[in-house]
Amino acid sequence: MYLHRPGDREPTRSAADVRLGRRPALLAGLALLTMPRLGFAQTSATAPALDVPYVPTPQPVVDRMLELGQVGANDLLYDLGCGDGRIVITACKQHGARGVGIDLNPVRIEEAKQNARQAGVSDKVEFRVGDLFEADFAPATVVTLYLLPSVNRKLRPQLWRQLKVGTRVVSHAFDMGEEWPPERTERIDHRTVYLWTIRPEHKRA
Repeated sequence: MYLHRPGDREPTRSAADVRLGRRPALLAGLALLTMPRLGFAQTSATAPALDVPYVPTPQPVVDRMLELGQVGANDLLYDLGCGDGRIVITACKQHGARGVGIDLNPVRIEEAKQNARQAGVSDKVEFRVGDLFEADFAPATVVTLYLLPSVNRKLRPQLWRQLKVGTRVVSHAFDMGEEWPPERTERIDHRTVYLWTIRPEHKRA
């Protein structure tokens, strides 16, 4: 895309361009209007209201999150707001864990299921359409998140209440507020990853 700023030279145009004027742009606009709208299976009437926009976690950050959470073959990882399932799938394929992904958007869940089939881990994962604030993730031994600060803080009491002592919680980009300082904070590819562990004192909160 060409962005013209003050002081920039105008791009040169041929005589044919001048004669045609805005006709190519007009034809392109008409073509766009007549094209079928592909890739939008959900209508505004059926699309869920999302608390967090879908932004995939880069794979190097996924890898570090799983390393920081010490994910292994005996773990059951829950990814809250799982998107296309990449954290759950990587945990299963690379670390031998089992995984559950929860997301409010059914389009993302179908994409995650397809990605799991392609990765050959469908028998080790489960993807559910669901509201995180109504979900039960008590069985988890590791929880991963890439949400927003306000959502993390709203989830914090639920994490303390539901998760077993010793469960690790790993968040990409956002912390849990002053009430729950992270045990470790790491930077990778200009992004931040946080780690917490559920402790007995959280059960008394």
